[in-house]
Amino acid sequence: MANHAPVGSNMGPVETTIRDKLTTLLQPLQLTITNESHLHRHHAAMRAQGGGNGETHFNVSIISAVFNGKSTIERHRMIYAALSDELAQGLHAISLRTKTPEEVDPASAAGSLMTS
Repeated sequence: MANHAPVGSNMGPVETTIRDKLTTLLQPLQLTITNESHLHRHHAAMRAQGGGNGETHFNVSIISAVFNGKSTIERHRMIYAALSDELAQGLHAISLRTKTPEEVDPASAAGSLMTS
């Protein structure tokens, strides 16, 4: 399970909050958060903010059973709602990859159907 930050990582307060909120909301089997802010410092919006605080752009990959029966749009809306405060306070962009366990490993779904 990848719900914890890598040992020795230097997570900032925004990344920590994202991790905490998404873990509580989605109880993910896997959660990977990558801070990609350094790739966007040259963008006009980031220059206008003085380069941002170093925590403005993230790539988030989540595998959660909570997504079962939900469309991609519904999944993303759940996450945006959970992170609304962060988005209002300078979080500029989140790239999301949201999957159910069955979407990642269809064999696990077939196996559970056979044992039902």
